[in-house]
Amino acid sequence: MQQVKLLSADRELKFLLSGEIDAATSEDFYAQVAAAYNHDKKDIVFDCAALTFIDSTTIGTFVKIYKMLKADGYKTVLENVRPNVKKLFEICSLNTLMEIR
Repeated sequence: MQQVKLLSADRELKFLLSGEIDAATSEDFYAQVAAAYNHDKKDIVFDCAALTFIDSTTIGTFVKIYKMLKADGYKTVLENVRPNVKKLFEICSLNTLMEIR
């Protein structure tokens, strides 16, 4: 089960991601993020400390979010990324597009 929770909307939109985000849940993940972003456009930070699994569909969803923000001049940041999740971003070279801290 995945969970997307908007933690803060002050200087940036900060989301807490938890559980698993995969092909079955990635559309809901995108819809929640896009709705918040379209309401209040600013940088997005994903706190991934509790995110345990993503698949290739989710990687595509992160790219879609990245492109949406980049078109408006904003950035996508991932923080507290677990090694197994970070490895997928590195394999796809997405760590060169998105800040991972």
